[in-house]
Amino acid sequence: MLEFDPAPEIQALRSTFSDIAAVVDVDALRAEIARLSEEAGAPDLWDDVEKAQKVTSALSHRQSELKRVTDVEQRLDDLDVLVEMAIEMDDEDTAAEARKEIADLQTVIGQLEVQTLLDGEYDDRAAVVTIRSGAGGDDATDFAEMLLRMYLRWAERHKYAVKVMDTSYAEGAGIKSTTFEVDAPYAYGTLSVEAGTHRLARISPFGGADKRQTSFAAVEVIPVMEEAKEVEVPEGDIRVDVFRSSGPGGQSVNTTDSAVRITHLPTGIVVSMQNEKSQIQNRAAAMRVLQTRLMLLQKEQEAATKKELAGTITASWGDQMRSYFLYGQQLVKDLRTGYEVGNPASVFDGDLDGLIAAGIRWRKRKDDD
Repeated sequence: MLEFDPAPEIQALRSTFSDIAAVVDVDALRAEIARLSEEAGAPDLWDDVEKAQKVTSALSHRQSELKRVTDVEQRLDDLDVLVEMAIEMDDEDTAAEARKEIADLQTVIGQLEVQTLLDGEYDDRAAVVTIRSGAGGDDATDFAEMLLRMYLRWAERHKYAVKVMDTSYAEGAGIKSTTFEVDAPYAYGTLSVEAGTHRLARISPFGGADKRQTSFAAVEVIPVMEEAKEVEVPEGDIRVDVFRSSGPGGQSVNTTDSAVRITHLPTGIVVSMQNEKSQIQNRAAAMRVLQTRLMLLQKEQEAATKKELAGTITASWGDQMRSYFLYGQQLVKDLRTGYEVGNPASVFDGDLDGLIAAGIRWRKRKDDD
C-alpha cells in the first residue's frame, strides 16, 4: 500500500500562501490593473510618450505580480487533484510527481513570502545597478565582468527585462565599470541587498606564480524613480562631455559622438550613457540617473543627520558584504547573514535567490530591532 500523506505539508503551504495573498491584496491589485488598463487603452495615450511609458510599465508590473500569485493558487489546486489521484490509484509514480510539485511550491512560495518583506519606500520599483572594479588590477576588472554576467544570468532565469546602459572596458581583461537597468516588479527591493563591496579570492589566471590574488568590486543599486525629474540640477552645476561609444578593446560601435558623460561638479558624481542611439536620448537617460542619485544622496544625508543627533552613528553595510572563494574550499559566503553556498560556479551562473532571500530577511530583522 502506498505510504503517502502530504496533508501537513500542503496545509502549511496554503497557510503561508494565504498570508501572502492578504499582504499582496489581490482584489486591490486587480482594481489597479483595471484602472491602468483603461488608461492604457485611451486613444490619445501616446500623445505624451513619457506618460504612456509610465502607464504601460506600471500595468506590466502589476500584471506580472498578479500572475505570480494566481499561478501559485492554481498550482495548489492542481496539487490537491494530483494527490487525490495518487492515493486513489495507489500509484507511486503519481505520488513522486506530487512530492516534486510540493518541493517546487515550497521554493516558489518561499520566494513570494520574501517579497512580502519588501515594504520600503522604493522597493517595488525597477533598479539601476552599477558595478565598479576596485583594487586588484586585471583580477578586479575581470571580477567586475564576472559579477555583471552573474546578475544578467540571474535576471534571465527570472525572465526580467534588462538593458545595459553603459560599459567602460578595461585595457586588459574585463571591465572598469558598467551600469544596467532591471525592469521588473520589486527589482530594487530585491537587488538592493546586493549593494556593497564584493571580494574575490582565487589563484590569479593573470600571473605566472600561481599565487592567491584578492580583488574587489563595488555594487551600487538605486531605484528608478519617475519623480527624479523634480530634482533641479542647474546647468552651471554639471559638465557634459560627449564621445563615441566603444566596445571591448576600443572597438568603435558608433561613428558619431552620441555617448554622454555628465559630471555633477558639487558632488563629483559621474554618470555615463552610451546605450541609446542619439546624444539627446543618452543625455536624458544620464540625467535621470544623476537626479535619482542626488535625491538618494539628499535622503542619506538627512538620515545621517538624524542618526548623529540621536547619538547612534553606525555603518549599515560595512566595507565588505560577501566573499567568493575560488580555491581550496570553493565557497561563497555572505558576511552579514552567514549564508553560504558551496558551489561558486552556480552562483556566478545566476543562482542568487538563496543569498538574496537571506539578505532580505536579515535586513528586515535589522530594521525591526
